[in-house]
Amino acid sequence: MDNKRMTGHLAALFTILIWGTTFISTKILLEDFWPVEILFFRFVMGYLLLWPVCPRRMKGVTIRQEAVFAMAGFCGICLYYLLENIALTYTLASNVGVMTSVAPFFTAILVYFTGKSEEKLRPGFFVGFVVAMAGIVLISLQGAGWEINPLGDILAVAAAFVWGVYSVLTRKINGFGYPVLLITRRTFFYGILFMMPALAFFDFRLGAERFTDMTNLFNIVYLGVGASALCFLTWNFAVRALGAVKTSIYIYMVPVITTVTSALILEEPVTWISLGGTGLAITGLVLSGYEGKRRRKSNSA
Repeated sequence: MDNKRMTGHLAALFTILIWGTTFISTKILLEDFWPVEILFFRFVMGYLLLWPVCPRRMKGVTIRQEAVFAMAGFCGICLYYLLENIALTYTLASNVGVMTSVAPFFTAILVYFTGKSEEKLRPGFFVGFVVAMAGIVLISLQGAGWEINPLGDILAVAAAFVWGVYSVLTRKINGFGYPVLLITRRTFFYGILFMMPALAFFDFRLGAERFTDMTNLFNIVYLGVGASALCFLTWNFAVRALGAVKTSIYIYMVPVITTVTSALILEEPVTWISLGGTGLAITGLVLSGYEGKRRRKSNSA
């Protein structure tokens, strides 16, 4: 494995380690903030932070490329998180966790049907998907349980599909050749822009006094700086290095990281069911990402 691909795997793993802990910060913030307020504050903070890091502007962007940036911001920043948050108001968090973990499957299918891809769909990917989903279901069942709620579950599946679309768009954007930081900032801009009309429907307020609480301030900074600005940078880099399909399979690890951090920080119980689910999720990730000796040799020939 060359250094670029190794760095890509490390970037994807780092991203998922952070994203898997965001549920803890979000759960704490929900005591004083509405979901849409958390979403807006974290991405505005992330966007503003990216300017001093790289103050130069992106030049030479065509109208067609601008449209792709706008679609990526709409899908990956605005629509995905809105669908996920709305789904949480209708169904169990465990259901949403399972449904949104289907995103790698949608990513693979969309990449396949958009054509002109070097990322082939192999039997191992689908075997790994089934194994990982079995593990994720087990992890979810050891928590609040499982209960069918058509509207909430459909919204969660829709969120997973939207993330698949975002992954394909990110793959296309990386082909434009712009620096990853400028790509991320441009995507954030459009995500926030599309988010603005939705704020009026969700009782949004600035409520600056809430940030005087150090717990609130720490968690919103963690989401804005770590989970937004930094992690979208590392995720976009991973997609550029590994491809959309191989990067997306790391999403299987999100419920695992959430379970571990919930046990360590919130002191939630860890059961044999959750441990078994964790093992299956990791096995599924390995199976989905395994290329095989024959394929590696053919690539190096």
